[in-house]
Amino acid sequence: MASLSQLELVLGIERKKDEALARQYQQAKDHLFANQQKLSSLEQYRLDYLKLIRQKASEGLNAKALIQHQSFVGKLDKACEQQVELINQAVLVSNQRKEQWLTQQAKTQAVAKFMDKQKQKQALIESKNEQKLFDELSSLAQYKRAIS
Repeated sequence: MASLSQLELVLGIERKKDEALARQYQQAKDHLFANQQKLSSLEQYRLDYLKLIRQKASEGLNAKALIQHQSFVGKLDKACEQQVELINQAVLVSNQRKEQWLTQQAKTQAVAKFMDKQKQKQALIESKNEQKLFDELSSLAQYKRAIS
């Protein structure tokens, strides 16, 4: 049977793993959020740029300038697509980190429960031993009185 000090050491290790995985999960969530913000900014910039092109087109725009603007909008579209791919990847990583963290939490809780049960068993054994000692002392005292 594992001693309580060994169990405390194991529990400490499991808690450190738990904390590390929780930090990794939080970092993955932060990364996902940053990528979502970047996509939002790109999309907003694209919309603003399209408004600008429409405004310039209404004022009159030569063909070369129109082609350049369309090319730039195409590049913005490509950047948005790449950002969506990054977000999809970040979602997968975030979900993996969450699962790892939840699995580790379960392990940590299992070790803590086992340690509590071992403490209860040890307390019960100590209580029985203490009771046995009191019974022996009581018997010894009774025996001494009987002899005296």
